[in-house]
Amino acid sequence: MPKPESFPIEKIFVPTKQKKAIKSETVAEIAESILDIGQQEPISVRLDGDRLVLVQGLHRLEACKALGETTILGVLVPAELAQSKPQLAERPEVEAERIKMARLKQLRLEKEAAEASTAALRGVSATESSRTRSAKGVRDNPKASPGRTAKAAPKTLSAWITQQKGSGGRY
Repeated sequence: MPKPESFPIEKIFVPTKQKKAIKSETVAEIAESILDIGQQEPISVRLDGDRLVLVQGLHRLEACKALGETTILGVLVPAELAQSKPQLAERPEVEAERIKMARLKQLRLEKEAAEASTAALRGVSATESSRTRSAKGVRDNPKASPGRTAKAAPKTLSAWITQQKGSGGRY
């Protein structure tokens, strides 16, 4: 592996695709770490004509910029190595982060399911108690539901008169 050397930050070109991946939280964390213990891992750059192109270490570069540094530790890698850098899925730190995020997602889904289940049980209890109350009210109040009384309510005036005559009532 090439020996780390100091590169002027202003001479390092960051490709547009990489710029879109900047996460300010990560930059802040790395900046704090650099203040505490210094830059531990060099960035990787390659030569492209007269300029240096960032290959790896975007957040370290941005953290050094934020701290007002004018130079950064880096290693110069050949263009062939820059093209054959390991895929994200092959890198152990990315795999560890993926596993952590999957675990957090699973925990979040379990929590949401438990909350939904609790809410559903509360809803069922409330519905059952209101059904019990309304059913009781219907039985106690014969006028509430014509089909639940001993005599069905008449549908026409003549049927009502006939019913009243049969029960000895006045009309």
